[in-house]
This record gives sequence, C-alpha cells and structure tokens, in this order.
Amino acid sequence: MSTMFLRTLREDPADADVDSAKLLQRAGYIRKAAPGIWTWLPLGLSVLNKIEAIVREEIDGIGGQEVHFPALLPREPYEATHRWEEYGDNIFRLKDRHQADYLLAPTHEEMFTLLVKDMYSSYKDLPVTLYQIQTKYRDEFRPRAGLIRGREFIMKDAYSFTVDEEGLRKCYMDERGAYERIFQRLDLKYVPVFAMSGPMGGSASEEFLAPMAIGEDTFALAPSGKAWNVEALKTPEPPEIDYVALGTPEASKKATPDAVTIENMVERANATYPRTDGRQWQASDILKNVVIAVKHAEDDEHDEPWRELIVVGVPGDREVDMKRLEAQFAPAELDEATEEELKAHPELVRGYIGPMALGPQARKEGFVAPATGSAVEEPLRYFVDAHVARGSAWFTGADEFEQDYYDLVYGRDFEADGVVEAVVVRDGDMSPDGSGPLSFERGVEIGQVFQLGLKYSEALGFKVLNENGKAVPVWMGSYGIGVSRVLACIAETHHDERGLAWPANIAPAGVHVVATGKDAAAFEAAEKLVAELEADGIEVIYDDRKKVSPGVKFKDAELIGVPLIAVAGRDTVNNGTIEIRNRDGSDNEAVPAESAARVLADRLAKLMA
Repeated sequence: MSTMFLRTLREDPADADVDSAKLLQRAGYIRKAAPGIWTWLPLGLSVLNKIEAIVREEIDGIGGQEVHFPALLPREPYEATHRWEEYGDNIFRLKDRHQADYLLAPTHEEMFTLLVKDMYSSYKDLPVTLYQIQTKYRDEFRPRAGLIRGREFIMKDAYSFTVDEEGLRKCYMDERGAYERIFQRLDLKYVPVFAMSGPMGGSASEEFLAPMAIGEDTFALAPSGKAWNVEALKTPEPPEIDYVALGTPEASKKATPDAVTIENMVERANATYPRTDGRQWQASDILKNVVIAVKHAEDDEHDEPWRELIVVGVPGDREVDMKRLEAQFAPAELDEATEEELKAHPELVRGYIGPMALGPQARKEGFVAPATGSAVEEPLRYFVDAHVARGSAWFTGADEFEQDYYDLVYGRDFEADGVVEAVVVRDGDMSPDGSGPLSFERGVEIGQVFQLGLKYSEALGFKVLNENGKAVPVWMGSYGIGVSRVLACIAETHHDERGLAWPANIAPAGVHVVATGKDAAAFEAAEKLVAELEADGIEVIYDDRKKVSPGVKFKDAELIGVPLIAVAGRDTVNNGTIEIRNRDGSDNEAVPAESAARVLADRLAKLMA
C-alpha cells in the first residue's frame, strides 16, 4: 500500500447520493470525471475484471463467441431501423469533420446484425451467438446513484441468430439460465420480471432486477411468486357487466355547473342527483377522460416527426401512469397536450370531455361541437383503461359546458378504439395470473433478455437460405447485463457501517495483511506471510506503510472490504502469533505465524465455495 495508486477518504463525497457511490469513492475504487462519467482506479478495475471473467465463463459455456465493436458508429444502420429518431435525446449524436453523422452506441443490435449478414448466408451457418463486453453511452438527463445511472457504462450484450422461432426460444432460455448462474455466483439477489421490450422491439422480454430501496424500477409480485415490471403488467380482463339484468336506465344528460374536478363532480352529484340504490356517488363512478399527445417518429406518410392527440378514459379514482401508458404506444413517446392543440379541437370542452365526441361513437353517428355548431370531421382516437368493464355505467362529461352524462354504458352507448394499461397500479390489484392481490417492491435493473424476432433482420435485409433453398429472415434474440451497474449493486448490498464487504470471488484480493507497530519483526513476519500466500496463488493487499497508525490501517482494511484480514503486530513480536479475522469481524483467532498462511488459505477456500 506504500506504492499502490490509492487514496482513501474519511468523509463521504458531497454529491454521492447512494451508499455504493460513497463507498466506492471513499475506498479508492473509482473517481468522478464528470456527471455520470467515472474513472476506474486499480482496485475498481480488479473487481470489474473479475465480474467480467464470470460473465465470460458462463456465456462461453452456452456457446457464445466474443467480438468487439467500436463505440463510435455511423448513422445509417440506426436510421434503417428508425432508432436514430426513436431514441430521441437519449443518445449522443455528433458529426465528423466531413459533416457525416455518427453516434456513440447505446446498444449494438444493428451492427451485430450487419456483421452476421456480411458473413453468413445459409441455415447451415446457424445458430450462432455473439457477444461483447464494451462501453456504452446514453445521454441521461439526470445521472444519479454513481455507477447505477451513468452516461457511460460497461455492458455485456449478446445476440443470437437462428433460422426459426424454435431456435430463438432455445437460445433465449440458454441465455436466461446463464444469467441466473452469473447472479448466483456474484451473490447478488435477483428477481426475473416480465417486462416490455421498449425501443428494442420484439416480443417476449424479461428483466432481472436486484431488489433494493434505491431502485428506480417498481415491480409487482404475485402470491404465485411471479413478478412483473409495472409497465408490463397486464390487468386481468374484468367480467362483462349485464346492464340489462341490472336495470341500468337510459343515459341522461344533466346540468352540472361548477363541476370540472372529480371532487366537484362527486359533490354535485350527491347533492343534486342522488343515486336510487341508496349509496353515495364516488370517484370510482366517474369516467375521467384525459387528453394525451402521442409523439410519432417520421414514417411512410410523414416526412418528419408528428404529434397526434388521443383521449384515454380512466376510472375517476385512478391516476394516469404515463410510463405504463407510453409503453402501450412504443416506440412513440407521450406528452401533455398543448393549449394550441386543445384549441384546435373545440369538441374537447375542458372539464366536460366525454366519449360521445370521440372515437368509434363519433365516427359512427357524427358529432357536432356545441362550441362551433360544426361537425367533427376526424374524431380523435379514444381508448379506455383495462379496468373499464364492458357493460359498466358511468357518470362522465357530455362534451358541453356544465353538462354531464349519467348512466352512460360502455358497449351500449359508446365504444373505444382500444383498451390500454393507463393507470397507476396499486396494492391489492389482482395479479395477471389470478393468484391473488399484488404487492410491490423496488429494484435496480441488472440484466434483460429479449426475443427480438424479425425486427432487425427485416429492417436490415438479413436473410439466409433455408433447407428448401428459400430466403427467410433470421430470428434474433438480444441479451444484456449492465456489468458496471452489477458491481455497484454488489457494493450496495455488501457493506456495513465500516465499509465494503466483497464476495470472496470478486474481491480485489483474498487477504489484506496489515503490519502494525514500529518493531521490524512484525513487518518481517508480515512479508513472510505475504510471500507464502502469493506462492499459494492467493492475491494479497499488504499494508506496509511505516508511519501510519494501526487505527488508520484497520479502518482502511475494513473500508476496502477484502474478505480476510491478517494482522502482524505486538502479539507477533511477543507471542509469535498472527491475528486472523473475517472482514465482518467474526471468527477472530490468533494462530502461530508459521501456520497462518494455511489457515488463511483454508478459510478463503470455504468462502469461495
């Protein structure tokens, strides 16, 4: 340690917002270069390399072959798959001196596809799985949590290429199994969670989340043990309501002045139009209609990105979850409707928007906007949330100022263009598998697997000849692990009030030998122990600093987090013993100096098992 490139810190960095960021900087593993950008120091690089080695071993074990792409990539492949536009502000775009467009790669689907397309043309060449461990870039709006949410990060991404969907499913399951073994070997708790594919495209997708309070992802747990990312959570279809058997009256339009909020509507309804069944009107009786702007990328009919207003009907006691709703419209993004956009649609009466002026109902019967007396030529698309049951009766806007409908029935009086997952999921909602009510936890995404299908092969024209000599598109899978994020999550879950406490198989060393005091005999005994350990193939950090107090040395050893600590000091000089203890402070024992290396090797072997 007298020559190691290392400076530990006694205080937490002022801008570190999570434990892993505090400890990795204090212990000398990383240093901040800019917001979301980190320099790896020798200790940090040692741990990172060991994590990468475990990843390589498991991916090689299922037949993966490693390649390495550049991070600086041309625009054209990403334009062919529309991701140049779909990524929006999340990617770094730049021009070279010739004004050609490039990007710093967030992922490499296009490049992997083009590489295999360039080399393979027959079903006999497949299946093949390629992977890389490489630096990726995303222009995070607000980098946070140290390595967990950065602008530059290290990722393992793998891609499988098969001639049919059955082959894709096998590759998917092989990779999924490798992920489970990787996380188990890293002693990192994880939950496989059903997820949305997002801008990656494709069909089936699962995330691996590390449960922890600092996580940005909320996942829902069913009593069955299955889990879902809330964006991918599918609400069980509510049973259709027999409004005829219930005797639901015909819809009626009633005056409801000063009732533009949910609270006002409930208050007005109970005061003026009490229910005949004796119970009070509630927010859950109201169909709240929310106007949303969908931001589409350019397409065959539009030369540039364009916006579309839609309206979504949700129960009045529920709040809209924009992330869940946006997932239904991916790769498009959602935004709030502007005042100008709302003014362009006079049929949308603020506070009194209803379904009769929208979607299938307006297209079928026509609708004349009271504000203008003109027919609505192109009614906006109308969607209902999955909690809105067919046959259910609602109290909702009548598309006129201070007018609402009562007993407006979905399926009798109005229809929708589609059903979407639009609202915030809450405790007690039924799980998609019907096993019982959901509960919720937070987690950090550490990996994700996708069945991409044909999206990229079709976009980039990658076909091979099948057994019958017919050219068919190749089926693809994509599989990512955030390697640097995994390191941070391990630090987040493997520490105590004194510092880091690494799993033995990825710690920067197996043993931290500390020489204390001023007697040369203690240092000689420590050096002999270090030599014996290294001869046995055990990595050692040796604190040989002469003018540093024992207290500082012990604090540094605990902060750095190597699994075993051996101390040569006063007892070594007086009694010929070396103190050995686990990093967690357990199993302290004094052993004869001549047997210390064997005791440490045995302990380390047990910790590595």
